[in-house]
Amino acid sequence: MAPPQSTILVLSQVYVPDPASVGQHMADAAEELARRGFSVRVLTSGRGYEDPSVRYAPRETRGGVDIVRLPLASFGKKTLLHRLLGQGLFLLQSIIRGVFIRRLTNILVSTSPPMCSFAALWIAALRRVTGRVKITYWVMDINPDQSVTLGRVSENSLAVRLFNRLNRRILARADDVVVLDRFMAKRIERKSDVRHKMSIIPPWPHEDELEVVPREENPFVEKHGLRDKFVIMYSGNHSIASPLTTLIEAALQLQDNPRLHFMFIGGGLGKKEVEETIEKHRPTNITSLPYQPLSQIKYSLSAGDVHVVSLGNDMVGIIHPCKVYGAMSVARPILMLGPTPSHVADLIDKYDIGWKIAYGDVDGAIGMLRRIANTGPRTLSAMGQTARRAIQQELSKSHLCGRFCDVFQWGVVPNAGIDDQMSHAHVEAMR
Repeated sequence: MAPPQSTILVLSQVYVPDPASVGQHMADAAEELARRGFSVRVLTSGRGYEDPSVRYAPRETRGGVDIVRLPLASFGKKTLLHRLLGQGLFLLQSIIRGVFIRRLTNILVSTSPPMCSFAALWIAALRRVTGRVKITYWVMDINPDQSVTLGRVSENSLAVRLFNRLNRRILARADDVVVLDRFMAKRIERKSDVRHKMSIIPPWPHEDELEVVPREENPFVEKHGLRDKFVIMYSGNHSIASPLTTLIEAALQLQDNPRLHFMFIGGGLGKKEVEETIEKHRPTNITSLPYQPLSQIKYSLSAGDVHVVSLGNDMVGIIHPCKVYGAMSVARPILMLGPTPSHVADLIDKYDIGWKIAYGDVDGAIGMLRRIANTGPRTLSAMGQTARRAIQQELSKSHLCGRFCDVFQWGVVPNAGIDDQMSHAHVEAMR
């Protein structure tokens, strides 16, 4: 049970119904904590992150969670300036409001926006006169590592040094640190010794909205003329950190196979490459669509025969491609575009649910895609069912979200699932 008169503050620039995955996971955790008896308040943006023209109700209750949406807290992702301005105003408003929340005992903060921990630290410091506030730090990606790796900023720049100092401060101050995979755990450990308070919990699929929809009953298949197609699907954020160039170039060279069709669904800065390819080459086998409503996601995901999950060669441990869990939930095999070892490669190898191709190897990708398209339906179905069972038995929302909330409520708990080799004892031995 929750402590009497205890209030949890959740800080996240994105939150449902915004389609961003971070916000959906924050909502799952917040609602589970509310079910456990906590009073939970969320401070988030009143506008969409991908599309700032979308406006949400300034205040509402969802799943027992009190949601406060702040004005002028997101201006979209068009430029770095837009992101920084939205982030700055969100953090400022969060600090001002957070300081005055009654009976505040806990703060849950993630990495959306990247410097969100700054607000958590200030709120906790200013509330010291009323008692110590516990901070749980949920690391969904790691910056400035991502920006440095992408070449956006110099590793020795003042901004990077200040950001790393903030990282060390939040890691030292946090009572619990949750990371998404064993590679991320190692990278965090190199920044600060948090082995005694770190848990590894992969993000869970949004199972409430996911189910397997048979092709003959799927309106998405009919709408987009996919009945007789073998669909290679990429669904989710198109990140420049995990470029799709190899897959796109392979798709252009596979137009001689009228059965193969490639679908790119979602948004992000990397989507520009897909759109420019379509505009320039007018391919007959590539379709680009925006993010689908969460209520329709079961139809779009089920329309794919194989789902592509990409991870940049230098992004292992920095980002975590959680789209893999949605594909597994609808019983689809995985085609990984990226490096080995990595978390997605671990999943494929452990459960035998897919294939791997390397960045830059267009000929290899073409050969692999032809081989996959010629794989018998029974084999594909068996791989998909294995993937779905892995979700249900080890990687389900009820299991992983429950473990996350146990960490929040009680502290470090033993790790399980794909990262069972990275238990608390293993983390203690890392270096």
